[in-house]
Amino acid sequence: MNNSKNSISRREMCSLIGLGIVGLTLPFGCRSSAKNFNLANIHFKNLYEVADLIKNKTISSVELTQLMLDRIESIDKRLHSYITVMSEYSLKRAKMADEQLLKGDYLGPLHGVPIAVKDLVFTKNAPTTGGLSFYKDFVPEYNATVFEKLENAGAIILGKLNLTEGAMAGYHSDFEIPINPWEEQHWAGASSSGSGVATAAGLCFGSLGTDTGGSIRFPSMANGVVGLKPTFGRVSKYGVLPLSDSLDHVGPLTRCVKDAAIMFDVISGYDEKDPNSINKPASNLSAELTKGINGLRIGLDESYIADGVDKEIVDSILNAVDKLEELGAEIVRFKIPWDKNALGGIWFNVCTPEAAVAHKINYPSKEDLYGPYFRDFLAYGKSVSKKDYEDAKLAKETFKEEFLKIFKNVDVIVAPAGTLPEGITHEIQRGGMEAFNPYVAAANMHFTISANLSGTPAITFQCGKSNEGYPHSLQLMGAPFSESILCRLGYEFEQATEWHKRHPAI
Repeated sequence: MNNSKNSISRREMCSLIGLGIVGLTLPFGCRSSAKNFNLANIHFKNLYEVADLIKNKTISSVELTQLMLDRIESIDKRLHSYITVMSEYSLKRAKMADEQLLKGDYLGPLHGVPIAVKDLVFTKNAPTTGGLSFYKDFVPEYNATVFEKLENAGAIILGKLNLTEGAMAGYHSDFEIPINPWEEQHWAGASSSGSGVATAAGLCFGSLGTDTGGSIRFPSMANGVVGLKPTFGRVSKYGVLPLSDSLDHVGPLTRCVKDAAIMFDVISGYDEKDPNSINKPASNLSAELTKGINGLRIGLDESYIADGVDKEIVDSILNAVDKLEELGAEIVRFKIPWDKNALGGIWFNVCTPEAAVAHKINYPSKEDLYGPYFRDFLAYGKSVSKKDYEDAKLAKETFKEEFLKIFKNVDVIVAPAGTLPEGITHEIQRGGMEAFNPYVAAANMHFTISANLSGTPAITFQCGKSNEGYPHSLQLMGAPFSESILCRLGYEFEQATEWHKRHPAI
């Protein structure tokens, strides 16, 4: 979308939006045109910034929602981040949000803000495909808990975001593959790829993703956004299509840490409908962001983060660690005690059989309707013996104990958030496991699956750029329920740097 279209006047906006919705009261902006508000690049503003604009009636939710829908219509034809755009529904909800605000009923920092959710999240007003061909027309009878929480907080759901088949690695040929907005030849980052692309490209102000082995953090790294994977059980999975019951997590992707905290505060908390839910109240990360980071201990193993990782990325991470030390954190050098090569086998022998259980209604009875990669993945899961699965679960618990011991001496561990595999074409992403797995290995999944096996929280955010200008990111992993510490570190880093203000040239 060019600048001239972004910079349309308030009078044009009033005619285009306010008068184009039947029965709609004129938007706030049309009644306050004396305010010289510039709409250019509003799509790249942070969630908390547009939340203030809506709260102060500088712009209405209807105006903002229509702008975002227009941008999706214009740009997503080549980025393919959305599977379903819920235009009529989102405008209806935006009108309701504006009416509530006029009555003085303000629901909080998501009130009237357009966001989107990964298409694993059940929505009774739109299909939930899970990237599966036979679910193209599946409309659930109820909403997922996270969807209900977002709407109860006033959020406007623009639509459902594209993903890999079954939330694993490959894409079904019936669906488009999301395009990295920084460079179309680059990987868009595993199953929450649509969430990463839409957030980075200014097609929503925040999104939901899921993470079983890195699928919040990989797309955050690949697209240069913030991804927060919570403590296992901290966010309800009720009404979210499963991949692996003991490894799945739901969390936000945003363009800054403060926005991730806002979304997490809304979606976290106990849910009796989810048997994995932890009986702990919703968080209050937003209020804790400014507590500072003095004395927080960052665990650093330089040989660990440099193993198989491009020197440019390592240097960006080390520079970020230096900045955090300058801001008051303490750097504790230590050695990672586990064998990274062992983690993949444990994860695979837990995830694949649990995926086979999750898909038992459709696999193998609908085997031919699955794409090559996920079909191979489920076949492998069916081949894992009960003993091998139980051994893998035991190894998972042993690793978790070893992992948690580290937090007696440090508050967080710094690591890459995986790496971009080179040469990963659309053909490969639609192929089987034999062709695709070398690229999965090249993504250095061991950096991400440690937080899934341990069920501990992790955050990813921008920390530098390549010589070509593409984003570099780091990952911080913490002890259970340490989301506040992770967000405080990320927030302080963002206050002292400009990396999170960089956006792809769309």
